[in-house]
Amino acid sequence: MAAGDRLDGARARIDALDAEIQERIVERARVAQEVRDIKRAEGDLSDHYRPAREAQVLKAAAERNRALGSPLSDAAMSSIMREIMSACLALETPLSVSYLGPEGTYTQSAVYKHFGHQVSTRVAAAIDDIFRDVESGAASYGVVPVENSTEGVVTSTLDLLLSTPLSICGEVLLPVHHHLLSGFDAIERIDVVYAHPQSFAQCRRWLDNQLPNTPREPMPSNGAAARRVSETGRGAAIASAAAGVLYKLNALAANIEDDPNNTTRFLVIGRQQPEPTGADRTSLVCSAPQGGEPGALFSLLEPFAKAGVNLSKIESRPSRRAAWDYNFYLDLDGHQADPTVAQVIDDVRSRAAFFKILGSYPRATDHAG
Repeated sequence: MAAGDRLDGARARIDALDAEIQERIVERARVAQEVRDIKRAEGDLSDHYRPAREAQVLKAAAERNRALGSPLSDAAMSSIMREIMSACLALETPLSVSYLGPEGTYTQSAVYKHFGHQVSTRVAAAIDDIFRDVESGAASYGVVPVENSTEGVVTSTLDLLLSTPLSICGEVLLPVHHHLLSGFDAIERIDVVYAHPQSFAQCRRWLDNQLPNTPREPMPSNGAAARRVSETGRGAAIASAAAGVLYKLNALAANIEDDPNNTTRFLVIGRQQPEPTGADRTSLVCSAPQGGEPGALFSLLEPFAKAGVNLSKIESRPSRRAAWDYNFYLDLDGHQADPTVAQVIDDVRSRAAFFKILGSYPRATDHAG
């Protein structure tokens, strides 16, 4: 068979498969509408986003992908499934998600990675505004940065989690690749660089080598930096490739972060209490009794070791209750509803001067953010 005939045949098979895939997606959407109608008939008027359910669907999609010997990566398959779920969920309950703006920020990318592109987004000027949006009901959920693999925690997010009535109901791991964006076409014309302070820190070595004498002006977000450059026609911004497209800027240099594995972790905040999935994380905050007794911190951590519950993170922050008194933010593997975890939590609570569970939620993976 001639190459042209083989190509025509392959394209015909693709057309037939596309039609079959579309039929199945339409069928799925109609079932989603049926789910909506059933819940409404039962008086359930809450939103239909279920973090545990979505995590299980994405996990199953990745397992099927591997079982089928797919040439697509788990990440690619999960991304496709995420968008299908996003579109179907929008038929059940339109969701609004607040994020740190303006458009083109990494937080916006995290929103789309976790919820898909069919959600309604609400731009917030600062992280505390995201919390207020969700607390007031102006948004269903919020996405906030909490830590970066290079530069550590976002302290404002930790402090706000301490006092909010909201819970953590999900997390997103987003690889962060910084680009030097400008309206100019030559790096020699750059007289100032705009970026979020964390991005300056993540690109320190590159900037010291390539633009050692160029002033660096901090901005509330990288999206704001790109917008500043676009509006003023001056300097360059450190921001994402998506921000470059959005604000019509040239990428003078790509992937300028000092660590190629640079990743930011984001938290999804809302009023949900996700059910256990078998692959969960619990975040909590506690403090040791005041007085500086030897072994006070050890007393808080000992129950985890004895029960074999893994602590994946511990971070301290001033409590503001007294000088040199600290809150300890802990991430542990497991869900607070798990019997072993529940027992450990009760033990730690009894030993702590202050204790608060911030949330139990599905752990992010490399294929399901």
